[in-house]
Amino acid sequence: MSTQAEAVRETHAAADVPPHYQLLQMITGYWMTQSIYVAAKLGIADLVADGPRQVDDLARACGAQADLLNRVLRALSSVGIFTAHGKDSYGLTPLANLLRSDLPNTMRPQAIMHGEEQYRAWSHVLQNVKTGEIAFEKEYDKTYFGYLAEHPESDRVFNEAQAGYTKEVAGAVVDAYDFTPFATVVDVGAGYGPMLLKLLGRYPHLRGILFDQPHVADAALARIQAAGLTGRCLAEGGDFFAAVPPGGDAYILSLLLHDWDEERSIAILKNIRRAMAPNGRLLVVELVLPEGQTPFFGKWLDLHMAVLLGARERTANEFRDLFAASGFKLQRIIPTSTGMSIVEAVPV
Repeated sequence: MSTQAEAVRETHAAADVPPHYQLLQMITGYWMTQSIYVAAKLGIADLVADGPRQVDDLARACGAQADLLNRVLRALSSVGIFTAHGKDSYGLTPLANLLRSDLPNTMRPQAIMHGEEQYRAWSHVLQNVKTGEIAFEKEYDKTYFGYLAEHPESDRVFNEAQAGYTKEVAGAVVDAYDFTPFATVVDVGAGYGPMLLKLLGRYPHLRGILFDQPHVADAALARIQAAGLTGRCLAEGGDFFAAVPPGGDAYILSLLLHDWDEERSIAILKNIRRAMAPNGRLLVVELVLPEGQTPFFGKWLDLHMAVLLGARERTANEFRDLFAASGFKLQRIIPTSTGMSIVEAVPV
């Protein structure tokens, strides 16, 4: 995975652009973030799904000011998000297509999520770095998940975004790891279930338990039914800080531990250790940070977790220490084609 800043650096270094201009591109990266957000929020990709449209027509359809919308789309088209067709007419590109809301791999929820509350939290990152105060809590006076519990639409967007992330990773995880030895897989913090549904689709002998907050588990039921997996997949609501469903011989945590600090991550893992079959496996699907200066998207996501939740991404050694404190032993780290890894641990 590469970041926008890395892409800019590579592009301009190749063109022998002066360093100050390379840095300026990075400094002003928020211009692009918010422009993508505007296009996503207004549903522009949906409006041009059937072909290019004039900006005046688009502005009427989405309730925007035509001149300013044109300038947003002109800027986005200069970096390959939308394409100009003649004068003031725009259509889709492969990148813009990902902002359509009707596609299984849509990134529209991610663009909206990163453009709203999460974006505003970053205005407090200096205080976060200086004092350790969590930036999101400085902005909203409550934890991120506490905020989502009180704002159903933001919670829906978050869960759709998480499902999108996980859906892209799920196929790679199923390709990289052999689940044949297992009978029951418990997906802890499963969201709407894209990882578990992919897994059950690949392995007909498996049974699954989708475990998340009650309202999330309830929302996942429709997806389980749509996949034809009602007889093999249960959806259970609960609190993983209190307990998790017992009896699984594999427990999957996809993009979960990076939401929590060490103390709360250990609490989750100890509950899984108590619930797990003696010969079970813990499978943590996350980014594993490389040492040194190696460019890696996870180093930026690590900062984002600090800003949002006071949490972190982890190195292999940090996973080893976390598992040791929770009754597990790191067994191996299996890379996937997505940049994510499967961190496998066994109970001790």
